[in-house]
Amino acid sequence: MEFGNINYLAVLVAAVAAFILGAIWYSAIFGKTWQKELGFTDEYLQKANMALIFGSSFVLMFITSLGLAMFNAHTGHSLNASSGAFHGLMVGLIFIGSSMGINYLYQRRSLKLWLIDAGYQVTFLTIQGAIIGAWH
Repeated sequence: MEFGNINYLAVLVAAVAAFILGAIWYSAIFGKTWQKELGFTDEYLQKANMALIFGSSFVLMFITSLGLAMFNAHTGHSLNASSGAFHGLMVGLIFIGSSMGINYLYQRRSLKLWLIDAGYQVTFLTIQGAIIGAWH
């Protein structure tokens, strides 16, 4: 496996993009619905250690971005934004979305919550793939 051609700046930018999307997704777009589906109150959310949550989330988004870059590099094909986005979309739908769906079934979580959470994962992986592919 050859991973020497990974663009680490693209990996970092893709992680930042996922983080920014998450901030918008879980506040302005689906914040109240997500909160209601989980039964979270404003008071409960305010008690969270946001530095730990945001910091850890960013590290995990970076790892996801790096993994997607490694996956893309391993294909051996020349990438562009479109093919990178396609890889991200497929990883998001096939691996992440379906895996989350299995967990949500056993946890008896709502379809609405799965659509919000899996939708975010699929969207951010597609964006990450596009960024990594464009800078490949």
